[in-house]
Amino acid sequence: MTKQKIPNNREKADKERTLAPSGEPHQTAGEGHPPFTTNQGVAISDNQNSLKANARGPTLLEDFIFREKIMHFDHERIPERIVHARGTGVHGFFELTNSLQQYTRARVLTEVGGKTPVFVRFSTVAGGAGSVDTPRDVRGFAVKFYTKEGNWDLVGNNIPVFFIQDAIKFPDLIHSVKMEPDRGFPQSATAHDTFWDFISLNPESMHMVMWIMSDRTIPRSLRMIEGFPVHSFRLVNDAGQSTFVKFHWRPKLGLQSTVWDEAMKIAGADPDFHRRDMFDALTAGNFPEWEFAVQLFTEEEAEKFPFDHLDATKLIPEELIPLKVIGRLVLDRWPNNFFAETEQVAFCPANIVPGIDFSNDPLLQGRLFSYLDTQLSRLGSVNFHQIPINAPKCPVTNQQRDGHMQMTQPAGRVAYEPDSLSDSSPREVPGKGFHTFPSAENGEKIRIRVESFADHYSQARQFYISQTAYEQTHIASALVFELSKVETMHIREAMVGHLRNIDEDLAKRVAAGLALGKMPDAASAAAPVKEMDPSPALQIIGKMKDTLEGRAVGILVADGSDGAMVENIKKAAVEAGATVKIVAPKVGGAKLADGSMLTAEGQLAGTPSVIFDAVAVILSDEGAKALSMESAALDFVHNAFGHLKAMAVDKGGRELLKAAAIEGDAGVMDANDTNAFISAAKTRQWEREKSVRMLA
Repeated sequence: MTKQKIPNNREKADKERTLAPSGEPHQTAGEGHPPFTTNQGVAISDNQNSLKANARGPTLLEDFIFREKIMHFDHERIPERIVHARGTGVHGFFELTNSLQQYTRARVLTEVGGKTPVFVRFSTVAGGAGSVDTPRDVRGFAVKFYTKEGNWDLVGNNIPVFFIQDAIKFPDLIHSVKMEPDRGFPQSATAHDTFWDFISLNPESMHMVMWIMSDRTIPRSLRMIEGFPVHSFRLVNDAGQSTFVKFHWRPKLGLQSTVWDEAMKIAGADPDFHRRDMFDALTAGNFPEWEFAVQLFTEEEAEKFPFDHLDATKLIPEELIPLKVIGRLVLDRWPNNFFAETEQVAFCPANIVPGIDFSNDPLLQGRLFSYLDTQLSRLGSVNFHQIPINAPKCPVTNQQRDGHMQMTQPAGRVAYEPDSLSDSSPREVPGKGFHTFPSAENGEKIRIRVESFADHYSQARQFYISQTAYEQTHIASALVFELSKVETMHIREAMVGHLRNIDEDLAKRVAAGLALGKMPDAASAAAPVKEMDPSPALQIIGKMKDTLEGRAVGILVADGSDGAMVENIKKAAVEAGATVKIVAPKVGGAKLADGSMLTAEGQLAGTPSVIFDAVAVILSDEGAKALSMESAALDFVHNAFGHLKAMAVDKGGRELLKAAAIEGDAGVMDANDTNAFISAAKTRQWEREKSVRMLA
């Protein structure tokens, strides 16, 4: 093993780290450090890699170090989920529109027109069940298909890559991002020392860092996020031929995110913002929909990729392997009971059906074990699959018996297989049953990170240079915000050193935002950084749809407001697909200029502009004068302007803006021009941003 001197910006880390052949650092027991051991006291030589059949092979069941570590982690807390604790579950259906019969025998992917019941759970990752909906965090996107051949769980996130390459590191990742154990805070936040300490010492995380610092982790709505199961899977057809596949969910409403200041203020205004948004949409019959798409590629094609598709920190650019849309997901029913369904639903990536199989992705291999073990702890019984939300909608016939909370009553004398005493007991079905794809594995059993996993910066750079200028600024500003919360200087410097391998301008912007005295040295790279072509498919702003569907418009009124003007704006917004709420100082509503009463859906103090995508302010002179003395009204317009929203104002509305020291711009328009307002409301006024806040 070669030796590597620790850079100065890691003086607080171990004095010496050895490198695996791939260049991955291994912390060793130096002076003052005890050896890392199992719970039985056995010293561990490698805590970075699970045991595989060969360098790119599957994880072996005999890996007692991995099993002990992940089992202990899975059982840390009950009954709340350790990760993805705060969730929103919805029923719906999946409809196949294009058959993949050429590639798979899974009926759910071959029978066009068939509608398969599904249950989908969206979630945040880091926070507990009582945390808020809008932190900067990855969103879980887990789909349970109740197929004719058994349950298929497609469990992923709204980001196509992950922090780590090997599941043995998952407990370390989550321990670092969770509340610091000596103080119990911060809750559902990455802006603290332990997270960035771990990240700074794991260069494989740099691609994911770009994603989590982007606007992807502060979504406007769960109805406006993409979904990715992250890993490569296999499809296997009737002839036993295998094709690799990556799955994608793409929202019909398009992508949209908030801005960071807005996300924080939404958390205070409505901690249940995303959950309420989903509930309200379903109640109104605005059923969210996603396209289901696949990227299909062969083993031979994969060998030509400039990255390893088995590496969960990498994605396959759409420009390299285009997406093929094969179906749609529609969510149309809220659970009858939140606990019974959303909280008790149990997902597991190991739940697959004939015609679908696994790849050797070491992160996926670990998840196949971990999820099942977690459910046994959290739901308290091996019979958790009998809970209605988890139960298949096809027959279940096997010889498993008894156990805590057994809810079925199998009859008969036989509870084993094979048997000769029953003419109705279940039997194997060699022709139609599940077959594991017979991939050839050879080589030495070994704990190592394969060389093809060593490039940690190329795709991180590709992601960054693919963003619009606005999105690049948001990434830089997010990094400055997060690292400003880090108290330990060498961690900040280490992160800037990593950023220099991604983009020098990004590193300089972050260093300037942190007021570093000098630029740290670039982090050593285990593999050269490749220059990859930009991928516009990775943007949000560039992919936003020109629509108001799924968006919300707030109209602020007071006594004396012009009712006709209010009605015109409301009518135009509703026709464009938006929902509209009238906001007034009193929840009972306001008396309009013609003497009629206009009912309000929100009281001003409790309905701030942060919950809307665009606002209109329609006030009489008297109403404007009264609201200019009300801080909630000033906050309403000040935040709407600061969060880059289109604003329609009449004469009284402009007086309120003046009282809030807002001069206006092209995104603040006359309320009589409803067409201009509706057009502007479909996006943010991005050019305004540089005039309303300091940016990196």
